[in-house]
Amino acid sequence: MAKHVLVTGGAGFIGSNMADELLNRGYKVTIIDNLSTGVKENINPKAVFIKGDVKNKKDVEKCFKMKIDVIFHIAGCASTIKSFHNPAADLFTNVLGTINIINAAIKYKVPRLLYASSMTSYGVPDAIPIKETMSTRPISYYGITKYAGERYCLATGLRKDLSFKLNVTAFRMFNVYGRRQSLTNPYQGVVSIFIGNVLRGETVTIFGDGKQSRDYVHIKDVADAWIGAIDNKKSFGEVFNIGSGTRMSINNLVDFILSQFGKNRKNYKVIYKEERPGDQKHMQADISKAAKLLCWKPKITFETGMADTIKWARETWIQK
Repeated sequence: MAKHVLVTGGAGFIGSNMADELLNRGYKVTIIDNLSTGVKENINPKAVFIKGDVKNKKDVEKCFKMKIDVIFHIAGCASTIKSFHNPAADLFTNVLGTINIINAAIKYKVPRLLYASSMTSYGVPDAIPIKETMSTRPISYYGITKYAGERYCLATGLRKDLSFKLNVTAFRMFNVYGRRQSLTNPYQGVVSIFIGNVLRGETVTIFGDGKQSRDYVHIKDVADAWIGAIDNKKSFGEVFNIGSGTRMSINNLVDFILSQFGKNRKNYKVIYKEERPGDQKHMQADISKAAKLLCWKPKITFETGMADTIKWARETWIQK
Protein backbone atom coordinates (compact mmCIF):
# COMPACT_ATOMS: atom_id res chain seq x y z
CA MET A 1 0.00 0.00 0.00
CA ALA A 2 1.32 3.42 -0.97
CA LYS A 3 2.63 5.61 1.82
CA HIS A 4 0.57 8.69 2.60
CA VAL A 5 2.54 11.94 2.76
CA LEU A 6 1.28 15.18 4.31
CA VAL A 7 2.84 18.20 2.59
CA THR A 8 2.46 21.42 4.57
CA GLY A 9 2.63 24.50 2.38
CA GLY A 10 1.76 22.29 -0.58
CA ALA A 11 0.29 25.10 -2.69
CA GLY A 12 3.55 27.04 -2.65
CA PHE A 13 6.53 26.86 -4.98
CA ILE A 14 8.53 24.15 -3.21
CA GLY A 15 5.57 22.31 -1.67
CA SER A 16 3.54 21.96 -4.87
CA ASN A 17 6.51 20.70 -6.86
CA MET A 18 7.23 18.24 -4.07
CA ALA A 19 3.60 17.05 -4.04
CA ASP A 20 3.62 16.51 -7.81
CA GLU A 21 6.80 14.45 -7.66
CA LEU A 22 5.46 12.36 -4.76
CA LEU A 23 2.31 11.59 -6.73
CA ASN A 24 4.38 10.76 -9.83
CA ARG A 25 6.26 8.21 -7.73
CA GLY A 26 3.14 6.52 -6.42
CA TYR A 27 2.67 8.16 -3.01
CA LYS A 28 -0.67 9.36 -1.69
CA VAL A 29 -0.61 13.07 -0.83
CA THR A 30 -2.56 15.41 1.42
CA ILE A 31 -1.81 19.13 1.25
CA ILE A 32 -2.47 21.81 3.84
CA ASP A 33 -1.99 25.44 2.85
CA ASN A 34 -3.62 28.70 3.92
CA LEU A 35 -3.12 30.18 0.40
CA SER A 36 -1.51 33.34 1.79
CA THR A 37 1.34 32.97 -0.69
CA GLY A 38 0.47 29.58 -2.17
CA VAL A 39 -1.67 29.37 -5.31
CA LYS A 40 -4.67 27.07 -5.61
CA GLU A 41 -3.84 26.39 -9.27
CA ASN A 42 -0.57 24.79 -8.10
CA ILE A 43 -2.43 22.04 -6.25
CA ASN A 44 -2.44 18.70 -8.00
CA PRO A 45 -6.03 17.44 -8.39
CA LYS A 46 -4.87 13.97 -7.33
CA ALA A 47 -3.97 15.30 -3.88
CA VAL A 48 -6.37 15.84 -0.98
CA PHE A 49 -6.42 19.58 -0.23
CA ILE A 50 -7.19 21.09 3.15
CA LYS A 51 -7.32 24.86 3.32
CA GLY A 52 -5.83 25.58 6.69
CA ASP A 53 -3.02 27.15 8.65
CA VAL A 54 -0.31 25.28 10.54
CA LYS A 55 -0.64 27.92 13.29
CA ASN A 56 -4.14 26.62 13.94
CA LYS A 57 -4.27 23.32 15.85
CA LYS A 58 -7.79 22.55 14.61
CA ASP A 59 -6.67 22.96 10.99
CA VAL A 60 -3.70 20.68 11.59
CA GLU A 61 -5.96 18.04 13.18
CA LYS A 62 -8.01 17.84 9.97
CA CYS A 63 -4.98 16.47 8.14
CA PHE A 64 -4.89 13.32 10.23
CA LYS A 65 -8.39 12.00 9.58
CA MET A 66 -6.64 9.51 7.31
CA LYS A 67 -3.47 7.73 8.42
CA ILE A 68 -0.36 9.78 7.61
CA ASP A 69 2.93 7.90 7.22
CA VAL A 70 5.28 10.78 6.39
CA ILE A 71 5.23 14.55 6.94
CA PHE A 72 7.00 16.99 4.62
CA HIS A 73 6.92 20.18 6.70
CA ILE A 74 7.54 22.99 4.24
CA ALA A 75 4.98 25.63 5.28
CA GLY A 76 6.43 28.84 6.65
CA CYS A 77 7.05 32.54 6.23
CA ALA A 78 9.90 32.58 3.73
CA SER A 79 11.34 36.07 3.58
CA THR A 80 14.46 37.33 5.32
CA ILE A 81 13.62 41.02 4.91
CA LYS A 82 9.92 40.67 5.86
CA SER A 83 10.96 38.88 9.05
CA PHE A 84 12.43 42.19 10.27
CA HIS A 85 9.19 44.02 9.52
CA ASN A 86 7.00 41.54 11.40
CA PRO A 87 9.03 39.24 13.67
CA ALA A 88 5.92 37.91 15.41
CA ALA A 89 4.43 36.58 12.17
CA ASP A 90 7.67 34.72 11.48
CA LEU A 91 7.77 33.36 15.00
CA PHE A 92 4.18 32.15 15.01
CA THR A 93 4.31 30.43 11.62
CA ASN A 94 7.85 29.07 11.57
CA VAL A 95 8.13 28.04 15.22
CA LEU A 96 4.62 27.64 16.65
CA GLY A 97 3.43 26.11 13.35
CA THR A 98 6.29 23.62 13.52
CA ILE A 99 5.46 22.75 17.12
CA ASN A 100 1.84 22.11 16.10
CA ILE A 101 3.04 19.72 13.40
CA ILE A 102 5.37 17.97 15.85
CA ASN A 103 2.58 17.58 18.42
CA ALA A 104 0.28 16.11 15.77
CA ALA A 105 3.04 13.72 14.68
CA ILE A 106 3.36 12.55 18.28
CA LYS A 107 -0.39 12.25 18.84
CA TYR A 108 -0.95 10.23 15.68
CA LYS A 109 2.36 8.34 15.90
CA VAL A 110 3.65 9.41 12.51
CA PRO A 111 7.05 7.70 12.17
CA ARG A 112 8.68 10.06 9.66
CA LEU A 113 9.14 13.86 9.59
CA LEU A 114 11.22 15.80 7.06
CA TYR A 115 11.73 19.49 7.76
CA ALA A 116 12.52 22.43 5.46
CA SER A 117 15.36 24.25 7.17
CA SER A 118 17.45 26.97 5.56
CA MET A 119 20.96 28.09 4.69
CA THR A 120 20.14 31.19 6.75
CA SER A 121 20.75 29.03 9.83
CA TYR A 122 24.47 29.54 9.29
CA GLY A 123 24.44 33.34 9.36
CA VAL A 124 27.98 34.43 8.46
CA PRO A 125 29.64 31.09 7.68
CA ASP A 126 32.97 30.01 9.11
CA ALA A 127 34.23 29.18 5.63
CA ILE A 128 33.12 28.53 2.05
CA PRO A 129 31.88 25.95 1.08
CA ILE A 130 29.78 25.41 4.19
CA LYS A 131 29.71 22.07 5.97
CA GLU A 132 26.81 20.97 8.19
CA THR A 133 29.22 20.80 11.15
CA MET A 134 30.03 24.53 10.97
CA SER A 135 28.66 27.06 13.45
CA THR A 136 25.03 28.15 13.22
CA ARG A 137 24.70 31.84 14.07
CA PRO A 138 21.70 33.17 12.13
CA ILE A 139 21.76 36.94 11.57
CA SER A 140 18.17 37.34 10.36
CA TYR A 141 14.97 36.82 12.32
CA TYR A 142 13.89 34.41 9.57
CA GLY A 143 17.07 32.38 10.03
CA ILE A 144 16.52 32.26 13.79
CA THR A 145 13.00 30.87 13.40
CA LYS A 146 13.99 28.29 10.77
CA TYR A 147 16.88 27.09 12.90
CA ALA A 148 14.62 26.96 15.96
CA GLY A 149 12.12 24.82 14.04
CA GLU A 150 14.92 22.53 12.94
CA ARG A 151 16.12 22.02 16.50
CA TYR A 152 12.58 21.36 17.80
CA CYS A 153 12.17 18.63 15.16
CA LEU A 154 15.53 16.99 15.80
CA ALA A 155 15.19 17.19 19.60
CA THR A 156 11.81 15.45 19.33
CA GLY A 157 13.45 12.69 17.33
CA LEU A 158 15.81 12.10 20.27
CA ARG A 159 13.07 11.74 22.88
CA LYS A 160 13.07 8.43 24.74
CA ASP A 161 9.70 8.96 26.44
CA LEU A 162 7.61 8.47 23.30
CA SER A 163 5.86 5.17 22.67
CA PHE A 164 7.18 5.13 19.10
CA LYS A 165 10.21 6.40 17.19
CA LEU A 166 9.84 9.67 15.24
CA ASN A 167 12.60 9.67 12.61
CA VAL A 168 13.50 13.21 11.63
CA THR A 169 15.60 14.69 8.83
CA ALA A 170 16.27 18.40 8.28
CA PHE A 171 17.33 19.93 4.97
CA ARG A 172 19.18 23.25 5.01
CA MET A 173 18.17 24.42 1.57
CA PHE A 174 20.12 27.01 -0.35
CA ASN A 175 18.66 29.15 -3.17
CA VAL A 176 15.98 26.92 -4.68
CA TYR A 177 14.59 28.03 -8.05
CA GLY A 178 12.36 26.67 -10.79
CA ARG A 179 8.83 26.61 -12.15
CA ARG A 180 6.09 28.12 -9.97
CA GLN A 181 8.40 30.41 -8.03
CA SER A 182 6.44 33.66 -7.74
CA LEU A 183 7.20 36.23 -10.44
CA THR A 184 5.45 38.98 -8.49
CA ASN A 185 6.55 38.51 -4.87
CA PRO A 186 9.44 40.96 -4.27
CA TYR A 187 10.49 39.15 -1.10
CA GLN A 188 11.01 35.57 -2.26
CA GLY A 189 13.53 34.06 -4.64
CA VAL A 190 16.05 36.35 -6.27
CA VAL A 191 15.96 34.33 -9.52
CA SER A 192 12.22 34.81 -10.02
CA ILE A 193 12.36 38.42 -8.80
CA PHE A 194 14.86 39.33 -11.53
CA ILE A 195 13.03 37.30 -14.21
CA GLY A 196 9.76 39.03 -13.25
CA ASN A 197 11.45 42.43 -13.42
CA VAL A 198 12.70 41.82 -16.97
CA LEU A 199 9.40 40.32 -18.16
CA ARG A 200 7.60 43.48 -17.02
CA GLY A 201 10.28 45.86 -18.25
CA GLU A 202 11.04 47.03 -14.72
CA THR A 203 14.33 48.26 -13.35
CA VAL A 204 16.41 45.50 -11.79
CA THR A 205 17.45 46.42 -8.25
CA ILE A 206 20.48 44.83 -6.64
CA PHE A 207 20.96 45.31 -2.91
CA GLY A 208 24.66 45.63 -2.13
CA ASP A 209 27.46 45.66 -4.69
CA GLY A 210 26.28 42.56 -6.53
CA LYS A 211 29.49 40.72 -5.73
CA GLN A 212 27.72 38.65 -3.08
CA SER A 213 27.26 35.06 -4.24
CA ARG A 214 24.65 32.35 -3.85
CA ASP A 215 24.26 28.63 -4.45
CA TYR A 216 21.33 27.99 -6.82
CA VAL A 217 19.70 24.54 -6.84
CA HIS A 218 16.81 23.43 -9.04
CA ILE A 219 13.55 22.35 -7.44
CA LYS A 220 13.60 18.93 -9.15
CA ASP A 221 16.96 18.16 -7.56
CA VAL A 222 15.56 19.27 -4.19
CA ALA A 223 12.57 16.95 -4.59
CA ASP A 224 14.92 14.07 -5.44
CA ALA A 225 16.84 14.60 -2.20
CA TRP A 226 13.73 14.75 -0.03
CA ILE A 227 11.91 11.79 -1.55
CA GLY A 228 15.06 9.71 -1.68
CA ALA A 229 15.51 10.22 2.05
CA ILE A 230 12.07 8.97 3.12
CA ASP A 231 13.09 5.36 3.65
CA ASN A 232 16.84 5.92 3.97
CA LYS A 233 17.76 5.05 7.56
CA LYS A 234 21.12 6.78 7.16
CA SER A 235 19.24 10.08 7.00
CA PHE A 236 17.41 9.62 10.31
CA GLY A 237 18.37 12.27 12.84
CA GLU A 238 20.58 14.06 10.33
CA VAL A 239 20.90 17.55 8.83
CA PHE A 240 21.80 17.96 5.16
CA ASN A 241 22.79 20.88 2.99
CA ILE A 242 20.83 20.88 -0.26
CA GLY A 243 22.47 23.05 -2.89
CA SER A 244 24.35 22.73 -6.14
CA GLY A 245 27.77 22.87 -4.52
CA THR A 246 28.68 25.86 -6.69
CA ARG A 247 28.04 29.60 -6.42
CA MET A 248 27.44 32.57 -8.67
CA SER A 249 27.53 36.30 -7.94
CA ILE A 250 24.34 38.34 -8.11
CA ASN A 251 25.92 40.45 -10.86
CA ASN A 252 26.57 37.33 -12.95
CA LEU A 253 23.05 36.07 -12.29
CA VAL A 254 21.57 39.33 -13.57
CA ASP A 255 23.83 39.24 -16.63
CA PHE A 256 22.76 35.67 -17.38
CA ILE A 257 19.04 36.45 -17.06
CA LEU A 258 19.35 39.58 -19.20
CA SER A 259 21.18 37.61 -21.87
CA GLN A 260 18.28 35.14 -22.09
CA PHE A 261 16.06 38.06 -23.05
CA GLY A 262 18.56 39.45 -25.56
CA LYS A 263 19.55 42.27 -23.23
CA ASN A 264 22.56 43.44 -21.24
CA ARG A 265 23.43 46.11 -18.70
CA LYS A 266 24.24 48.59 -21.47
CA ASN A 267 20.65 48.60 -22.75
CA TYR A 268 18.75 47.64 -19.58
CA LYS A 269 18.53 49.60 -16.34
CA VAL A 270 20.13 47.95 -13.33
CA ILE A 271 20.51 49.96 -10.12
CA TYR A 272 22.26 49.31 -6.82
CA LYS A 273 20.97 50.09 -3.33
CA GLU A 274 22.33 49.58 0.16
CA GLU A 275 22.47 46.00 1.35
CA ARG A 276 19.62 44.93 3.59
CA PRO A 277 19.71 43.57 7.14
CA GLY A 278 20.24 39.82 7.40
CA ASP A 279 21.91 39.52 3.99
CA GLN A 280 24.67 36.93 3.79
CA LYS A 281 27.70 37.83 1.67
CA HIS A 282 28.72 34.47 0.23
CA MET A 283 26.89 31.13 0.39
CA GLN A 284 27.93 27.81 -1.10
CA ALA A 285 26.91 24.39 0.15
CA ASP A 286 29.27 21.54 0.78
CA ILE A 287 27.05 18.69 -0.40
CA SER A 288 29.44 15.83 0.29
CA LYS A 289 27.34 14.56 3.23
CA ALA A 290 24.23 14.26 1.05
CA ALA A 291 26.31 12.56 -1.62
CA LYS A 292 27.65 10.04 0.89
CA LEU A 293 24.57 9.22 2.97
CA LEU A 294 21.76 9.92 0.51
CA CYS A 295 23.64 8.95 -2.66
CA TRP A 296 22.33 12.27 -3.98
CA LYS A 297 23.83 14.85 -6.22
CA PRO A 298 22.17 17.55 -8.34
CA LYS A 299 21.55 16.51 -11.94
CA ILE A 300 20.24 19.74 -13.45
CA THR A 301 22.85 22.25 -14.57
CA PHE A 302 22.31 25.93 -13.91
CA GLU A 303 21.99 26.63 -17.66
CA THR A 304 19.40 23.88 -18.19
CA GLY A 305 17.42 24.77 -15.08
CA MET A 306 17.37 28.47 -15.87
CA ALA A 307 16.34 27.89 -19.48
CA ASP A 308 13.38 25.81 -18.30
CA THR A 309 12.44 28.36 -15.62
CA ILE A 310 12.56 31.27 -18.05
CA LYS A 311 10.55 29.30 -20.64
CA TRP A 312 7.88 28.68 -17.98
CA ALA A 313 7.97 32.34 -16.89
CA ARG A 314 7.48 33.60 -20.46
CA GLU A 315 4.55 31.23 -21.01
CA THR A 316 2.99 32.16 -17.68
CA TRP A 317 3.32 35.88 -18.34
CA ILE A 318 1.83 35.62 -21.85
CA GLN A 319 -1.20 33.83 -20.41
CA LYS A 320 -1.81 36.78 -18.09
